[in-house]
Amino acid sequence: MTAKALDRTDLKILDVLQQDARITNQALGERVALSPSACLARVRALEAKGLIRGYHAHVAVDRIRSATVVLAQVTFKQHALEEFTEFDRRILAMPEVVEASRISGAHDYLLRVIVNDVHHWKDIARALLGGDYGVEKIVSQFLMDEVKPFSGYPLVATSSDTHGL
Repeated sequence: MTAKALDRTDLKILDVLQQDARITNQALGERVALSPSACLARVRALEAKGLIRGYHAHVAVDRIRSATVVLAQVTFKQHALEEFTEFDRRILAMPEVVEASRISGAHDYLLRVIVNDVHHWKDIARALLGGDYGVEKIVSQFLMDEVKPFSGYPLVATSSDTHGL
């Protein structure tokens, strides 16, 4: 489904929910100029179409426990679908891997991993390198500060002129 298949009201609902997923249906309806029942029907339709994948709280994990975030770029020796599939299965089963993307360029995957400390990360990296997945190397960076945490996607394409470039 493309943005063209969505009207302005749908896009506004999605934008508001990205900023505040806990907003009441009544308040959401007011923000997008719909009755509560019409607004709820729209939200349910957006969920049914898979445009709303879930609702999440942004938890400050570092205030709860010792936490180090590692951004890891993983490169494979060769690009074999069965190795990617096995690697996918492995990282899906690892609670420390909180985000994973297959990417283009010099690396094949970008992982966001949360660990207790650098020693915990070394154990995980060794397991991934030593597994039978075809991993050639892992380049690790440790998150120092989150300057602009993810807060939602721009839902309407913009031109580079609007970015102050």
